[in-house]
Amino acid sequence: MAIFRSKNSKKKVPALSTASLPDVVFMILFFFMISTSFRTSERVVTVKLPEATEIAKLDRKDLASYINIGPPVPAYQAQYGTDARIQLNDSFSTIEDIRDFIAASRESMSEADRPLMTVALKVDEDVRMGIVTDVKQELRRCSALKIMYSTRRKAEEKTGF
Repeated sequence: MAIFRSKNSKKKVPALSTASLPDVVFMILFFFMISTSFRTSERVVTVKLPEATEIAKLDRKDLASYINIGPPVPAYQAQYGTDARIQLNDSFSTIEDIRDFIAASRESMSEADRPLMTVALKVDEDVRMGIVTDVKQELRRCSALKIMYSTRRKAEEKTGF
């Protein structure tokens, strides 16, 4: 498009105002700080999740308590070996510690949310079932009956057609 100017006019286009630019940058930064969730615990066991075809998504992650089961990360293998270990929060634990972990998780929730509490087991795909069965038995003893297993979606098989 053509710009119509009079021949007598020598006016210049005004400069673009950047006065509101810091406000916009601050709002974007604030949005990402609020919407991002940070990992609450450091992982001390290696967990490669098994594949599954039927996956149900966890409704409320704030009501979930996570138990990781797997071999220690390489930094801890010299101290703890390569056998599967249980991780509660940021440290290695035993099966007897699960009862206190579940009780502390329940205490941190409101009274209305306690029946909705879910225990999510993140178990390495190469771990023997004996330790998983022991953990499940202890969860039954402390009445934590809603158990969910973390998995990854099975990759689609490609056909050569």
